[in-house]
Amino acid sequence: MRNRVVITGIGVCSPVGSTVAGFWENLLAGKSGIGPVTLFDASTLTVRIGGEVKDLDPAGLAREFPEVVHETDRKIRLGLTASSQAIRDAALEREDLHTAAVFTGVSLESFPLEQAGMASDAHDLIQAMVSQSGIRLQTPLDRLAHIMGAHYGFRGGQITNCSACAAGTQVIGEAFRRLRAGWCELAVTGAADSVLNPLGLGGFSLLRILSTENDRPQQACRPFDATRQGTVLGEGAAFLVLETLSHAHRRNARIYAEVLGYGTSLDAYRATDPEPGGRGAVRSMKRALVDAGLHAQQVDGINAHGTGTPKNDSAETHALKEALGHHAFAIPVTANKSMTGHLIAASGALEAAASALTLHTGWMPPTINLDQPDPQCDLDYVPEGRRVFDGKVVLSNSFGFGGQNATLIFGKYEE
Repeated sequence: MRNRVVITGIGVCSPVGSTVAGFWENLLAGKSGIGPVTLFDASTLTVRIGGEVKDLDPAGLAREFPEVVHETDRKIRLGLTASSQAIRDAALEREDLHTAAVFTGVSLESFPLEQAGMASDAHDLIQAMVSQSGIRLQTPLDRLAHIMGAHYGFRGGQITNCSACAAGTQVIGEAFRRLRAGWCELAVTGAADSVLNPLGLGGFSLLRILSTENDRPQQACRPFDATRQGTVLGEGAAFLVLETLSHAHRRNARIYAEVLGYGTSLDAYRATDPEPGGRGAVRSMKRALVDAGLHAQQVDGINAHGTGTPKNDSAETHALKEALGHHAFAIPVTANKSMTGHLIAASGALEAAASALTLHTGWMPPTINLDQPDPQCDLDYVPEGRRVFDGKVVLSNSFGFGGQNATLIFGKYEE
């Protein structure tokens, strides 16, 4: 017998809000969090816009986590903000946390080259790369999980996943599988990322996947629109508290939604392009449906990967129709990145949080900036504003660089 797995805590730190309430209110209102980059001087770059987290509280975070005083990697701060919110939201006691496992998703190790000149010689440079205080030029991928484990006393194991834009979805899926199989009863899982620095923004610009519409940032990310030019980089973090249903009942926890299924696949097509026919995405969705024990006709809503790049949006639309058949035309599809930008590793975790909130509140956020529908993207993308959602099942997709595909299926919690 497999355990049922439920979501009992949500934490969010995003370009449209750094609390769950603020994030959800702005997402439903169709408010864009994209604007000119202010974290550094981007005036010489081709792309000068992004989805920044504006209301991060460094002083408050340092009081809660003294370890971050010397942290230069912004995704660490974002991840700790979201994970601490989720733990508080779930009303977990310290003794509960000792048994918890932690699953974190990140993208690249941080290596701010602009700080390398502060080292006087090669020895100083090497020391800085591994230093626990002062300037650290390289942040290990598991640094976020390490701080969380040391602070909360997690003893249930730790997994860090670096799988590009699919990382957030995959770590939630892997945590779900372990809880369902009985390997643990409680997990804190999510992802954090920020590539809004000169190296990150400049590097992604060279890939020619970013919108260059610097003069109108809030309209720059237009998933499924015929005039879309590219995605917009964002930053942020989202974490969920997952529990077996029996564990949640024992402590009378409030339940947002249930995790029903997870699927993943690999295209191995190109490093930065989706397979045009979306075959890897189709496999991911079909595997998630089989894992959940559901038929395509039982899906009531979709949170799309929806990046706003010409290739991704058309490939995802084709994949949705292939995986769900004619039923794909009958269900709403929302693209949160139209407002938040692309949070890379954290995008899937943020969209998982939005999927759970859709089921919990009965509202689905819109896809903004969809003014000229692409004839190849012919599904219902909720362009007119938030919509009442009375369905019971939401499917959430993440498709990453290197052909990483991941799908989660969430259900409305019912006894």
